[in-house]
Amino acid sequence: MAPPPLQENPVGALNPLPQVLLLRHPAQFALINKPLPDHLCHLLKPWESPLPFDQFVLAHAQSARALLASGGMPVTADLIRMLPELRLVVTTSAGLNHIDLAECRRRGIAVADSGGVYSEDVADVAVGLLLDVWRRVSAADRYVRAGRWARDGDFPLGFKVLCSSLALYLMIFPVNECHGSLISFCYET
Repeated sequence: MAPPPLQENPVGALNPLPQVLLLRHPAQFALINKPLPDHLCHLLKPWESPLPFDQFVLAHAQSARALLASGGMPVTADLIRMLPELRLVVTTSAGLNHIDLAECRRRGIAVADSGGVYSEDVADVAVGLLLDVWRRVSAADRYVRAGRWARDGDFPLGFKVLCSSLALYLMIFPVNECHGSLISFCYET
């Protein structure tokens, strides 16, 4: 296996760049139509290798210092144990349930996630789903697409969304990002 390329690091010295194992191609870069950055670290991309994933990981086990994951691929204790030099796990998702945190803690591996970056967007989607259920939008769509309106008649309307319904929701469920979105929706309608 060839050593990582020597490049001038941000401090100006010629040193091997730290190696970061990507579990899969990060979708965020495809969305902004930009290549993966490679001037701060050497990216290990298993999808570009002819080796099976486990063999690729073992081939880079002594050099991978960080791992970039998303919610789609679990970071298991077995994977972590395959990487003895691992010092950092970063996930692009808000949750950490796909990472074996106990193994990371045991090994002293730092874990970073996106925190609350997606909270407002998730809250907006949750409000949209509530409206869909209350007003039966998806059910009506399926009804029409199946041609049932022609033989069964009009689709029964959903429930009117009232601020009292939202107030009840706000009292029942614990405080979270949905509250702000629901309150905003209530005042805007």
